[in-house]
Amino acid sequence: MIQIDGSFGEGGGQILRTSLTLSLITGQPFEIFNIRARRKNPGLMPQHLKCVEAAILISNAEAKGAHKGSAHLIFKPGQVTPGEYRIDIGTAGSTSLVLHTIYLPLALAGGESHLSITGGTHVPWSPCYHFLSLHWLYYVNQIGFDIKLKIDRAGFYPKGDGKIRVEIAPADHLKPLTLLNRGEMVKISGISAVANLDYSIAERQRNQSLKRLDRMGYESQIAIERMHSRYKNTMMLLQAEFETGSGCFTSLGAIGKRAEKVADEAMNDLIEYLNSSGCIDKYLADQLILPLSTVNGESNFSTSEITYHFVTNVEVVKKFLNISVDIDGEIGNEGKIKIVSDFS
Repeated sequence: MIQIDGSFGEGGGQILRTSLTLSLITGQPFEIFNIRARRKNPGLMPQHLKCVEAAILISNAEAKGAHKGSAHLIFKPGQVTPGEYRIDIGTAGSTSLVLHTIYLPLALAGGESHLSITGGTHVPWSPCYHFLSLHWLYYVNQIGFDIKLKIDRAGFYPKGDGKIRVEIAPADHLKPLTLLNRGEMVKISGISAVANLDYSIAERQRNQSLKRLDRMGYESQIAIERMHSRYKNTMMLLQAEFETGSGCFTSLGAIGKRAEKVADEAMNDLIEYLNSSGCIDKYLADQLILPLSTVNGESNFSTSEITYHFVTNVEVVKKFLNISVDIDGEIGNEGKIKIVSDFS
């Protein structure tokens, strides 16, 4: 049984989620202690419990210590079974993070799966649905995974109640990625969206972004959308696409938060990426480690920033898989990553 100290590295929930994913893929049980020890409210929170429950659901796994506040979990995976699954998080917990936990095991299980996940689709501290559909999905499909996403309604903090649907086909002909030199810029685009709020708020978000981009000498196109939801909120998404590679950044509204601030948050991240030479942004880099680790061969990519979160995730992967990861760069700076995997 693999032993994992949940307090090492950045000490957050990603250590648990990555362990669950790789346990399901490899069939190796694990024991994790000090779960989320570096967080303000340590232990398993409802969001993390749903990831555990989803892993149990798709594999008939056994788990001890799966309750709110638990700092210790023993997980023994069963055989992953493709199929149709409905998962209701019950809170504004992230639908994206639940998906990240189970999509790889299902894709590698040899059959088709259909998921319905209800919860938060656009919530802080996790990739929102639009990031997944416009950015993450492209690269995962490039690796060879056949995944389709659809949103029925958006869900925000604190109510949640959003819903996404996912189709996962059996993975076939997986291939490594090489994303080192991003080349010339192709375009900057974006989405300014509102749910059950005045259209003018979306216009203010868009105008603030366009004003700042214009001052920097960039032409861009930003669409305005209305998100279907039972609740109110806003979203700003900005994406810079290059010949090879791209960066995507989102920000969310909140009560009392001005539309201009929502736009500025996404803009600040975009500018940081544009001022680097990395092919992909720091968020996507972290999310590609797992799928690339299941591909035989050598992958190489450059990123706008190596994060503590990224380095921690790499160390968890190494506990389960025969993989070599070379990181050329320091935490907080841009860098290059080489992944050599012998996955069988």
